[in-house]
Amino acid sequence: MAEQIPSLETLLQEAKEAFREQFDSEADIAVAAPGRVNLIGEHTDYNDGFVMPMALPLVTVIVGRQIDGDITTIFTNNPDADNPRKITIEMPNSNALVRTIAHDGPKWSLYVKGVIANYHGPCPPAFEAVIHSSVPTGGGLSSSAAIEVATYTFLDALTGGKPGESLSDKALACQKAEHQYAGMPCGIMDQFISVMGKEGNALLIDCRSLTSELIPLDDPEIVVLITNSNVRHELTGSEYPTRRKHCQEAALILKKVSLRDANKDDIDYLKSIETDETLLKRARHVITEIQRTSQAAAALKDKNYQKFGQLMIESHNSLQDDFAVSCPEVDSLVSATLEVEGVLGSRMTGAGFGGSTVTLIQANAVNKAIENIKKNYKGKATFYICKASPGAEIIQSSKK
Repeated sequence: MAEQIPSLETLLQEAKEAFREQFDSEADIAVAAPGRVNLIGEHTDYNDGFVMPMALPLVTVIVGRQIDGDITTIFTNNPDADNPRKITIEMPNSNALVRTIAHDGPKWSLYVKGVIANYHGPCPPAFEAVIHSSVPTGGGLSSSAAIEVATYTFLDALTGGKPGESLSDKALACQKAEHQYAGMPCGIMDQFISVMGKEGNALLIDCRSLTSELIPLDDPEIVVLITNSNVRHELTGSEYPTRRKHCQEAALILKKVSLRDANKDDIDYLKSIETDETLLKRARHVITEIQRTSQAAAALKDKNYQKFGQLMIESHNSLQDDFAVSCPEVDSLVSATLEVEGVLGSRMTGAGFGGSTVTLIQANAVNKAIENIKKNYKGKATFYICKASPGAEIIQSSKK
């Protein structure tokens, strides 16, 4: 039925075994950072809006040790990672004013290099490390942010970190790494929740003020079902920046700093001046999605799961029709899920064009939902039953 999510202890054990095989020595540093699922608030983060993710029990771990010299070696045992899966990095000179690292190598390594280049703490020494993860690649569950935040956390464990550095500063450094090295102009949500997640809580993030509020999500009768469509459309890389540009153009027409400052009257104004239909739709999604996310936070505080679920459905419809980032496979998953009694709400999650759906569901209805999806979905879906989980942590450090 649902996938058995490996425990953190199991992942660490497997990572340390891989480290022994690759480097013929023992790792004395171990860290973990989670992937995330966004419950509601999609494509609002780069519009200064609200988002409400939760950290997942699906995590990326990094184990390793400091070594002499200036050449770092990193191995990933993720079978989906592009080759080569073992890379070397010439570490920046500790006296250099700017840390410069070559923008080359397999895609997974760019996240690591970007974090090393943007790390706020002392200049990291060379190290050997293994990256091991249970976060599915391309599933819309932010495997990239999990690698970035795990890398930052590893560097903290390696160097002792920057005294007094805030969690938001760490998240911003990881976001900058993704912008600079992976070329993806992502918002702040993924890195924030991976750094700041708390067990039993979703996190309402104000992407303008960079403040956040924990929202309890710990009712034992309610679970989050993630269904990975296992569809990875290559459009995501080009379509994401295009959507961002559309939003900026709409805000410019409205003479707003961002669509966070717009409301339904502004949607009417765009209609009245016969704005390009595509820009109108993009703006309408963002403006209404920001409102839905605020309403959803209030509903969750009140344990009004029916209301929350209805807002999730409205969110999906808007992403499908106005923002045009869903796809037939994901739409069919949502439809099959919503047919089942006990399902409160379901929607696509992540940037879109494949990936996963997120469903708020009564715990006793999970098996029935999975059976219905399997019967109706033409592809092969993967299921994860999740509770809100902790953020990044140093598990073992060589620093006393």
